[in-house]
Amino acid sequence: MNTAPAATVARFASDWEATLRETRFEPPVLARYIPDGSAVRLAVLADLIRIDQRQRWRRGAGRRMTEYGEQFPDLVGTAQYTELVCEEFTLRRRFEAVELAEFCAEYPDQAAELRDRFGDSEAPQYLSRPDAALPARIEVGIRVDDFDLLTQLGGREHAKVFLARQLSMQRLVAVRVEAGDAHDPRRVAQLDHQYIVRVFDQRVIADADDAALRLQYMQYLPGGTGADLLRSMRADTPDGGARLLRAVDAAMEARGEIRPTDSAVRGEIAALSWPETVAWVGRRLASALDYADQQGVSHSAIKPANVLFTAEGVPKLADFACEIPASADPEAVPYQAPEYLAAILDPAAPQPDARADVFALGVLLWEMLTGTRPFADPPGDDPDPLTTMMRARAAGVDGSALDELPADTPATLRRVLLTCLRPEPGRRWRSGAELAGQLELCLDSRARDLVDPPPRSLRFRARRWLFPIAALCVGIPNLAASVYNIRLNQVLIVDALAASDQQRFRTVALVNNLVSFPLAGIVMLLLCRRALVAGYRLAYGRGYPPAEVPRARTETLSVGDRLVLVPFAMWLLAGVAWPLALMRTGVVLPSHNFVQFYTAQVVCAAIALAYPFFLVTVYMIRSIYPQLLVAGPVGPEDGRQLARLARRSNLYLAAAASVPLLAVASATFVPDGQLPLVIGPVRVLSVAGIVAFVLTYWLFRLLEADLRALIRALPRGTR
Repeated sequence: MNTAPAATVARFASDWEATLRETRFEPPVLARYIPDGSAVRLAVLADLIRIDQRQRWRRGAGRRMTEYGEQFPDLVGTAQYTELVCEEFTLRRRFEAVELAEFCAEYPDQAAELRDRFGDSEAPQYLSRPDAALPARIEVGIRVDDFDLLTQLGGREHAKVFLARQLSMQRLVAVRVEAGDAHDPRRVAQLDHQYIVRVFDQRVIADADDAALRLQYMQYLPGGTGADLLRSMRADTPDGGARLLRAVDAAMEARGEIRPTDSAVRGEIAALSWPETVAWVGRRLASALDYADQQGVSHSAIKPANVLFTAEGVPKLADFACEIPASADPEAVPYQAPEYLAAILDPAAPQPDARADVFALGVLLWEMLTGTRPFADPPGDDPDPLTTMMRARAAGVDGSALDELPADTPATLRRVLLTCLRPEPGRRWRSGAELAGQLELCLDSRARDLVDPPPRSLRFRARRWLFPIAALCVGIPNLAASVYNIRLNQVLIVDALAASDQQRFRTVALVNNLVSFPLAGIVMLLLCRRALVAGYRLAYGRGYPPAEVPRARTETLSVGDRLVLVPFAMWLLAGVAWPLALMRTGVVLPSHNFVQFYTAQVVCAAIALAYPFFLVTVYMIRSIYPQLLVAGPVGPEDGRQLARLARRSNLYLAAAASVPLLAVASATFVPDGQLPLVIGPVRVLSVAGIVAFVLTYWLFRLLEADLRALIRALPRGTR
């Protein structure tokens, strides 16, 4: 295998994601992606195993490194193997209870590295407390190692953050100076995402009193923090995204920075309402959380001070696993999920996962939206504030908190935040990616109106009538085609037959209809069963398995195709089968009758193809498909599927335009003597076809606008 290593790893990750969209758990075979005889074999193999590990543990089918070692013996004993063993411990701690001593016994050769790296992890990290305070001399104006400390940006006794000039690189950086050297930020320093503050490196130095100081230097962002934004909100007017830009500008002015000009991003923010601005910020922070989770890192300390803004107003998350423990940080605790608070109170409680960060981000976004948090803080004299906070979260968001939402808050944003804040982790968004996709929907007015229509709207009420509406959308055009077909066959064929042959014709017609109509219905139900069942269950509040939602969405977009292709094929098939069956009964038909009969069937097939497609598809897109967008994760593939549907609709529009032309063309196969007999039916069909095309074109434009809105609102990758 000669594929470039990065491309190989990316392909493996993509194939894993494709597997997760299927209902069956059949992961890609790892061995097929490993380079043969390559100098980078071990590095590529380690990256592939890292992806495989994380995905398997997420699916509840975790695989041990001992199994990988048996499969790839050349990996055992290498530095990559040790690193992967450490990653397995991190994953197991997230998904099941495991003690460090027990794990070390399973991997004795890696025990020393495990104890060195996780020696303090017997208690959750957020329970540990700093051992020492910073020396008093660590303040603005001094030089520490390679850094001149210019301005203090934040921090407390044991750790402070400064704006500093790095002398060796002649650049401004943010430097975190912390007492002690026990923290291992190697994994955090590897995070490289456009919405995460980039950690460059760290140094451990000895203070004048021989105390250890750890310097961690990172990207400097001049636009202030979420805490600055919340403070400015209390004295600012609610005029949309300009509120965020003013807070950023104020923070930059306080630091002597100059506001950027001609910024497309700032122009985008300024055009947003305040709820849309909150969704815009939240979508980017959720994307950062998802990326970190993919790397095996949880934030665990989301709070306003850990959201930093660039000069253009773009948010970035800071202090992944670097903030002081939440139990010692009163600023972080009010944002924590109930399971996180439970783990603080009881170290034996299950470890929180990525959904705890989703909850914390939901609290932060709610506070940005309203100026207050959704859960009241316990009174100052409460002897057990953590228990009180857990009870408040278990009760859910109350009516008084809901009343704080701005009047222009879209229903979609309200739903998204309330899902973030559900007390049960299993009922929240499962990852930052899911949350990011839902927040993206909040940023397009047409898309969010589709996804969360008013409860009294026709689109909302039509969700409960899925089967009858779909049947009518398919049945009415086919019934019209049948009327035309019967009338044309009557004047061209049946009236010219003997009385006994006419009876045989009617018998064949009856048998044909009794067979073909039920058969077509059964085939259509089988082809569309997943989409129809999913839409029905969601409309009646019965839920649908999240793992199957992506596939149900895919099938929902093709319901229109499936419901029209079956009748289309049946009409064409009947054009051959019906005359043959008639001849087997002894009826003799002239050759021109065969042509007349089949051309009529082609016209009916075109009617059955074009008109029901738009009726069904518009109904599915406006009523049924939006339910599935909020029932499971959305991503770039959903946008590509919508784009493919938009392209297919052009073909069906052409089919609709062809119906009057086909009707006229079919008249050319009628003998001159019979031409006056078909003028009436052809004229009626031509006029009706023109009227139907006008209606179809209106539906086409409506469908086109809806698809464009949904495509705009769905994730197209990291933005």
